[in-house]
Amino acid sequence: MTDSFQWLKDLFMSTDSVAHIVLLYAIVIAIGVYLGKIKVFGVSLGVTFVLFAGILAGHIGFTAPTNILTFMQDFGLILFVFMIGLQVGPGFFESFGTAGIKLNGLAASAILLNILVMFACYYIFFDTSNTSNLPMLVGTLYGAVTNTPGLGAANEALNTVFPNGGAPQIASAYACAYPLGVLGIIGATILIRYVCKVRLEKEEERLKAMEETNVNKKPYKMHLEVTNKYLEGKTLLQVHDFLNRDFVVSRLVHEGELCIPNRDTIFHVGDQMLIVCAEADQEAIMAFIGPKIDIDFEQQDQPLVSKRILITNPKSNGKTLASMHFSSVHGVNVTRLTRHGMDLFASSSLPLQVGDKIMVVGPEDAVDRVANQMGNSLRRLNAPNIATIFVGVFLGLIFGSFPFAIPGMPVPVKLGLAGGPLIIAILIGRYGYKIHLVTYTTTSANMMLREIGLVLFLASVGIKAGAGFFETVVDGDGLLYVLTGFLITVIPILIVGTIARIRYQFNYFTIAGMIAGTYTDPPALAYANSICSKEAPALGYSTVYPLSMFLRIFTAQIIILFFCG
Repeated sequence: MTDSFQWLKDLFMSTDSVAHIVLLYAIVIAIGVYLGKIKVFGVSLGVTFVLFAGILAGHIGFTAPTNILTFMQDFGLILFVFMIGLQVGPGFFESFGTAGIKLNGLAASAILLNILVMFACYYIFFDTSNTSNLPMLVGTLYGAVTNTPGLGAANEALNTVFPNGGAPQIASAYACAYPLGVLGIIGATILIRYVCKVRLEKEEERLKAMEETNVNKKPYKMHLEVTNKYLEGKTLLQVHDFLNRDFVVSRLVHEGELCIPNRDTIFHVGDQMLIVCAEADQEAIMAFIGPKIDIDFEQQDQPLVSKRILITNPKSNGKTLASMHFSSVHGVNVTRLTRHGMDLFASSSLPLQVGDKIMVVGPEDAVDRVANQMGNSLRRLNAPNIATIFVGVFLGLIFGSFPFAIPGMPVPVKLGLAGGPLIIAILIGRYGYKIHLVTYTTTSANMMLREIGLVLFLASVGIKAGAGFFETVVDGDGLLYVLTGFLITVIPILIVGTIARIRYQFNYFTIAGMIAGTYTDPPALAYANSICSKEAPALGYSTVYPLSMFLRIFTAQIIILFFCG
């Protein structure tokens, strides 16, 4: 009877077996994901529970060879941070607008305060002669701010400091601080509301008033009649250059005949036209050309159509609208563009990217020709651009391995497996089209690769840390890590959140989103969204998230290399 089940025993106990290693990861990840869905007081730990499942597996001896665990950990980290970089890349530099600079400055201040509070706790509560205490505090820091990539970057930097092994298992401290970190972020955000005497109803009213008065870059459509005698005999290009504002004349009626204008179309007093422009420019254009009129271009004799076309042809990637010559070659006009769910005005200098949707107006056969040229194939778009991902990883690893000598540092700084791929991914996500790299990835595909990388990393870290976890928590400084983590979480939020409200008068919902983005914490964003009917929390989150993620990863390595080396 015993022999008949020997195969099952071998499957679970033979650590060198490929089947055993796959089974280990499957069990740890599945249990962690399912347990992570359980909510306590409306908050769940999500996939981070995979770390705790891995710790339990490692504690009971359900493990794998160290070299395999290390490979899976590093590969998962690379995949995770690279997909994050691709996602945030297109909006990374655009996030530094007028309000964006202030929000990112506040986020950077909070990150600096997190580090300062960590060092204060280190000198107050811990024995500074013990060389393992500071690395463990770094693990506590990243659990407190719920930032897993930072933990990975710190882990990797420790391998540089301890090349022959013996590096402290900082994942144990991370695990101690993480649960209260999630609750602390939300709790401190709520506390700011009472400290600053915020009333949610008034904040909603302020957002509504701002929406009504805010002039933005969304496309604006209007029908005008030419009444300015100066424009008689002038071409569309001359009018465009004189006004020095971007606008598109989508359709024009001259003496009852409808046409699609191009740059050489001549204006005449009495012409009627459909114009699309940035909302900020509507008053100036209307004052120069003529008043608004009521006209339905759809009822004109010549059959014209408007059609959204999906750009899936890689040859169009990175080309500007002006270089495509839609008007002169095809006799159609592009009036607006949608990218990542946002409508943009189709200015002539705007570069196209695979995944964009353009609104094309013109004769039906010409619009169809443009659709064929642009690809317009959802099926083609759904195919993953695997080459771009691995080209980026290749470049990221080379960049991350390049040593930067900094005075005072015991060893040259390297961005490593986390920082290198992250920076390259951000640059490729923003400028990849310039070297003809198709960076488009569907949201679902990006999330899938990110989650796979994250759970592989968390499972590996947990299994490796599991052997000594309970000794660290029960017999060691586990409760002190919890207390320190709570202070690291809460103090910077209360300081920065109060300053954002009192000094800069930011809307409370924007502050809540900014805090969630600074701590890269989705549960905190979910809370902020639940108390607000507008998009302010999501905008605050997305504005600071790219820079915050970069700083979290970069500072993790700097702290380890500079202070622990």
